[in-house]
Amino acid sequence: MKSQIILIGAGGHAASCIDVVEQEGNYQIAGLVGDASQKGTRIMGYELIGDDADLPRLAKSFQYALITVGQIQTAEPRMRLYAEATAHGLQLPSIVSPHAYLSQSAVLGAGTILMHGSVVNAGAKVGTNCIINTGAIIEHGVVIGANCHISTGVILNGDVRVGDQSF
Repeated sequence: MKSQIILIGAGGHAASCIDVVEQEGNYQIAGLVGDASQKGTRIMGYELIGDDADLPRLAKSFQYALITVGQIQTAEPRMRLYAEATAHGLQLPSIVSPHAYLSQSAVLGAGTILMHGSVVNAGAKVGTNCIINTGAIIEHGVVIGANCHISTGVILNGDVRVGDQSF
């Protein structure tokens, strides 16, 4: 039986993350956490089971979570939700699309998601709570800090350094 995971974030990026989690196949999505006004609604077939205030309660029933809030203007919401989820004992695994390439010598931080078509090559290190979005290419030896969003189609050539909270 697959472990259940809750997705924290119920906007547009969450839909893409749902697709990756379903195809990756290691977790069963138990529901989403989002805006209180949307409780009980469904996104791609999954119920919105709570809001941020429900995380302590949900952490008693679930072991795993993934932050599925996108990041454009600031990393603050993702950082806050990651800190809150881990403070309540939720574990945030790395999720790798079966349509992505991850080198055996690359390292992914907790809560990082590699979207479809992304590539993370030899010796790359990706920090915690990052999005490596669709079609991004991370070449050899790249180091990406925590809470970063490497956007769709970005190419980072070898040995580039990306600081924390970068977009």
